[in-house]
Amino acid sequence: MCGAPPDAGGKALSMKIRFWPALVILIVVAVTMRLGFWQRDRAHQKEALNAQITAFENAPAREVGVEPMPLKSIEFHRVEARGEFMPERVVYLDNRPYNDQPGFYVVMPLKLEGGGYVLVNRGWLPRNMADRTGIASYETPKGVVEVKGIARANASQAFELGNGGSAAHKEIRQNLDIRSYAGETGLAFQPFVIQQTNDTGDKLVRDWPAPTLGVDRNYGYMFQWWGMAAAAVAFGLYAARRAAKKRDDVGDEDDNDDEEAERHA
Repeated sequence: MCGAPPDAGGKALSMKIRFWPALVILIVVAVTMRLGFWQRDRAHQKEALNAQITAFENAPAREVGVEPMPLKSIEFHRVEARGEFMPERVVYLDNRPYNDQPGFYVVMPLKLEGGGYVLVNRGWLPRNMADRTGIASYETPKGVVEVKGIARANASQAFELGNGGSAAHKEIRQNLDIRSYAGETGLAFQPFVIQQTNDTGDKLVRDWPAPTLGVDRNYGYMFQWWGMAAAAVAFGLYAARRAAKKRDDVGDEDDNDDEEAERHA
């Protein structure tokens, strides 16, 4: 009877053992490459959005009136509104530093001339260091005023524990949700906040930070994922070469043993 070579079973087992590490490395490379491409696509999307924001800010201003303007169609656009400020409804957003100095954002409803309301982030005010709840003096124009600025989804969002519900009806808050504030005041607000840019002689600072979309962070993650893929490939090649060298060494030893046996035969 003809049988399989004595080492056939061992070779099959060895190939099976080498198959699984190779499969794991292949999966790691595929996943990390895909994640890298996903981060690259996210960066490209944000770059396109950034270009769109720049175009919006350079386009003619849109007038804010009583008709609701969907946030999706107005965010980052230049806007203009005419109306009267409502200082009795002011909200001060706490923990808003400017040049490393603590302070507040002054957010106030504007009653529009034609009806309706819109929230205006009027600017930054330094905190009274002697009294945390003390508000420094500033001016609020009386009568009809023209407000120019940029439509934003909110007046700025700061980290907050919980949902902030306990701050309702308080002047000093961490954040301000438009929908919740509308329910609190009974006023029908536009679904955005005007980040005021024109000077109305009120002693407020309006050196607004540019929108940060995190493009550099996405590119950083992209290179990290692709670096992991390259490392996995390098490790696989190193392991394969080491295994091949080990097999060659074993083969040389077997040949030497055969030659030695022939000499003694």
